[in-house]
Amino acid sequence: MLTACQVGRSQLRAYSHRFSPQKFTQPQLFACLVLKEFLQLDYRKLAALLADTPSLAAAIKLDVIPHYTTFPKAAQRLLVATRARRLLDETVDRAAQAKLMKRRVKLAAIDGTGFERWHVSTYYAKRCEKTVKNQERKRRRFPKAGIACDCASHFILAVIPGVGPGPDDKHYRPALKQTAGSVSVETLLADAGYDGEPAHEHARQTYGMRTIIPPTRGRPTDKLPTGRWRRRMATHFNQLKYGQRWQIETVNSMLKRLLGSALRARKHWTKHREITQRAITHNLMILRMKVFYRAKLADFHVGTLTFLHYYKFCVSLGGISARFARNSWIIIVLRARAGAGTNRWQSPSQGRELCSGIDQTGLGCGILSLGASVGRL
Repeated sequence: MLTACQVGRSQLRAYSHRFSPQKFTQPQLFACLVLKEFLQLDYRKLAALLADTPSLAAAIKLDVIPHYTTFPKAAQRLLVATRARRLLDETVDRAAQAKLMKRRVKLAAIDGTGFERWHVSTYYAKRCEKTVKNQERKRRRFPKAGIACDCASHFILAVIPGVGPGPDDKHYRPALKQTAGSVSVETLLADAGYDGEPAHEHARQTYGMRTIIPPTRGRPTDKLPTGRWRRRMATHFNQLKYGQRWQIETVNSMLKRLLGSALRARKHWTKHREITQRAITHNLMILRMKVFYRAKLADFHVGTLTFLHYYKFCVSLGGISARFARNSWIIIVLRARAGAGTNRWQSPSQGRELCSGIDQTGLGCGILSLGASVGRL
């Protein structure tokens, strides 16, 4: 909440009007909206949580707990397109200042992703389609967003809310415009859904971005494409760089796993605001967890034993996955720093004893939950 409040202070005025009640500031309300998305709450539960946990309100110096109807009004005012874009750009600027990413992004990727609707379940929609009355009114439309991200840091550079199903071309140009407003991109990666000569020309001539898009859109044929850039993609396609396009799929997965795959909003524009709020919350989560994102596995040391030695030791035991090895290593480091275990390992046998000590103390039961809490290392 502190990071969200700081971002809000840099882009939002303290009060919407000089004659407002001035019980709470706009950055404080923005921080509360970020907390709502982070914990996947509705507005009533958010107000109840702030009332039951005074420490959260004290962290952002919130003296008066807002009524739950204040939050949707604040979201309607604070998350309009222009302000939401400035808030998203502010998270990117802070990431560049913290050296989590560079101002000149070497590889960026763009893709579209869909969301579920919270208030209508899939089972209910299918049962409604089976009735005679609703056979011609199938629920096929769903919220959709076009997202551009930095492949190296997973920061979202642009988000364009919309409605699906439909082609991804309609959010291509707005996403590039929003991305170019915050950073400069050397190479843009996209799947075949964006294939087309106008897409290459717009990115290269307007923003100076090199594009890598597979020229496979349309009917299969053995002939080369007629356009200049599509023909170049067919003859000089950089498969190595294009493999990093999967980082945008990772970002889509992070959004849905950590913040939910369904939207709680019911109206059209409130859905758009909720999608934008989730993108901002995603960037704030990475910005807040920068210690875990910047750490390398080989940088964790306990005495003379590094993580690589410990990983080889786990593999030699058999039946231990790499994920378990990483998470159990975090437990070992935390225990060593807290004084619960030795910090001088001279042989694998001492490592075995410490690993058995973890299971004996019951810490092994929380290994997976700890890995999720520190950002799924």
